[in-house]
Amino acid sequence: MLEMRPDCEQCGIDLPADAPGAFICSLECTFCAECAEDLDDRCPNCGGELMDRPTRAKALHAKHPPSTQKHFKK
Repeated sequence: MLEMRPDCEQCGIDLPADAPGAFICSLECTFCAECAEDLDDRCPNCGGELMDRPTRAKALHAKHPPSTQKHFKK
């Protein structure tokens, strides 16, 4: 099950689990579309490829809640 991190690690923008626009690597480092583009779709943490993160339907949030732990590195 994907963790569905709630924010971009680079700029801190909110990335809701039910909305498109988030990019993740295989370790689930998470970035917004603008930051992923600036990073040339490469994770600065592990060097992995950044791919579109799938969305999670709101109806599934109660059973499979997205993470609330922020990962923005100020």
